[in-house]
Amino acid sequence: MSRTVAFIGLGHMGGPMAANLVKAGHRVRGYDLVVTPGPGLEPAASAADAVADADADVVISMLPAGRHVLGLYDEILPAARPGTLFVDCSTIDVADARTAHERAAAAGMRALDAPVSGGVVGAEAAGLTFMAGGGEEEFAEALPLLEVMGRKAVHCGGAGAGQAAKICNNMILGVSMIAVSEAFVLGESLGLSHQSLYDVASAASGQCWALSVNCPVPGPVPASPANRDYRPGFAASLMAKDLGLAANAVRAAGVNAELGLRAAELYAVYAERVGAAEDFSGIVRTIRDQNEEQS
Repeated sequence: MSRTVAFIGLGHMGGPMAANLVKAGHRVRGYDLVVTPGPGLEPAASAADAVADADADVVISMLPAGRHVLGLYDEILPAARPGTLFVDCSTIDVADARTAHERAAAAGMRALDAPVSGGVVGAEAAGLTFMAGGGEEEFAEALPLLEVMGRKAVHCGGAGAGQAAKICNNMILGVSMIAVSEAFVLGESLGLSHQSLYDVASAASGQCWALSVNCPVPGPVPASPANRDYRPGFAASLMAKDLGLAANAVRAAGVNAELGLRAAELYAVYAERVGAAEDFSGIVRTIRDQNEEQS
């Protein structure tokens, strides 16, 4: 069934996601403060204008941070028709996600937090994974749209559960990328070739996504950013942001997560230097440089 969707936030992730909705036959009214809506999208004069369309019964947002999402909701909730489903795909703090749900409900709307994994490549290829928090009925209604934009959607629980799953997943990824990078640097110091270590670890208990898909050294995985001078698939700045959110949640929950907190510290320093210019796997070079300085 074709839907009319208001899509707010058409950057590197939101633009391809909205384009895939158009390709699937949905009508999409798009708005972004900077980016011009792409082919097939109907440009709106403002976010409120996009949402105010009488036929728009779903609002999807993809924004940088929680303050942007909450500011957007303050602007557009009064303009939406009652019962509109708000699906926020941004990666934000769990507390902010729950606040967004509360504001939507108070305005007579319905909501899902549905952050994504898969990066720009996944957005372009409709290969994202969605982690959704909210009601089962809301998830069921949003699912056909999520399936157009991704390959998998998981209902993780109530309000904020999608964000919780996202930051837990990326804490695993950040820690594992540091571990894989340290192992390659150690292997170099012991005379192991990158290929030898990869051939062993990828077929043994060290196998993980950070090794087999996004290998941090050139050679073993031709498609990894390491073979493109670390041009980002998932930028260091985004990993630092997600690990910062995870660290906030760790502290708020009183959880003992030493590796997660340390990973957040390391990526914060690394991202301050390279920002969005390098893939998060480029942290291997920082680890190597520190090793050489200590030698």
